[in-house]
Amino acid sequence: MRELGAQPAQKTLTDTYQETPPRKKRRGALLFFSLVWILLIACGVTGAKFYSDRIQQQVSSDLERQTAGQITLMQQDYDSRLTKLETGYKEQLALMEGKIEALNELLTFTKDNADTKTDNSNKLYSQLADVKKQLTELKKSLDVLK
Repeated sequence: MRELGAQPAQKTLTDTYQETPPRKKRRGALLFFSLVWILLIACGVTGAKFYSDRIQQQVSSDLERQTAGQITLMQQDYDSRLTKLETGYKEQLALMEGKIEALNELLTFTKDNADTKTDNSNKLYSQLADVKKQLTELKKSLDVLK
């Protein structure tokens, strides 16, 4: 009996502490998890790149639009200032021409008065007298034509 009794005692010990089969390494699950993780990271990087490109394009277009508006305003301001200066210079030039003409007449009058060959008569006065004579002759001929 001892033999029989001893054997079942040994079997019960080995039955309770029976060796478990070695675990199979789960490389498939780890590989799947790694691939999903890398895919998520790649999608995040790609999304960030597209978003930053879109924002950069929007900022560039806004800046271009604002710059064009400012350039247009500056061009209009420049044109108006240039027009004002041009009209001012034309007015000053017209005034200057009038003054120069008056000065030339005065110089001619002075020269005529200073000239001893004119019998102390004024060439301007004589020209004015000639114009008056011609005017009266024209008036007479006009009256005759009427």
